[in-house]
Amino acid sequence: MTVNATATETLALAESRDRQPSAFARWIGRFWHPIVFVIALLILWWVVTEFGLVAPYLIPSPADTWAAFAENGPYLAHHTWVTTYETVIGFVIAAVVGLLVAVLMVYSSGLEKTVYPIILFAQVIPKIAIAPLFIVWLGFGVGPKILVAVLMAFFPVVISGLSGLRSVDPEILQLTSTMGAGRIKTFLKVRLPAALPELLSGLKVAATLAVTGAVVGEFVGANEGLGYVILQANGMLDTAMLFAALIIMSLMGVLLFAIIQIAERFLIPWHASRRGTGSATVRAGA
Repeated sequence: MTVNATATETLALAESRDRQPSAFARWIGRFWHPIVFVIALLILWWVVTEFGLVAPYLIPSPADTWAAFAENGPYLAHHTWVTTYETVIGFVIAAVVGLLVAVLMVYSSGLEKTVYPIILFAQVIPKIAIAPLFIVWLGFGVGPKILVAVLMAFFPVVISGLSGLRSVDPEILQLTSTMGAGRIKTFLKVRLPAALPELLSGLKVAATLAVTGAVVGEFVGANEGLGYVILQANGMLDTAMLFAALIIMSLMGVLLFAIIQIAERFLIPWHASRRGTGSATVRAGA
């Protein structure tokens, strides 16, 4: 009886493995919704422009937009690199400084009471309104654009980091203290891992805002970058080039978001959100 039961379990396990979907099938099952939505938008875009429902100077056709990509490839590549550089540097600075400020506020209530209102006040101020000041102070180089990107991305990192670092059960902190763990060890082994889910969520938001911040800085004063391309295209009513720059901006934000999403998969595989995704995929395949 035991041998038969073991054989049956082994056979059932083998059949279960055979029924598991391939990597491509899992990818399609996860992303077919946005893929279908994007295709539907492209079809709608083509119909609207092909049948003359909207004037070409308002909305270019997909063919004209693709032609703008093809004819201005090196030009767009150069300006995309400039904006990417400003975005990545601004995002990294915002992530490092934001997490550091969150850690300091967690360990110092006096500092939190002093700094938190200032951070909130700075967040409320429209960045487009103070960007000209950065041009006056720092000139027309990449400095003002990076600074605007930092300011745009800083607030989500601080808030998510502060919330995540406070999410640890106080009893766990008391247990680590009684076991002789110092603040640094407790932070690295307990607080930081517990804060990672919320911190990574804040980093996703910050990454997209950093793109917006870099482009806003370029709107105010620049002679290169995607913001500069958009201003030039808008002035010449070149909507095809305008759409091309906007598409590149969107793809840049999506790429940064995806990079953090991939990092999340490796940093917090134990989190409920990751387990939920995996179990949902398995259920879908079954």
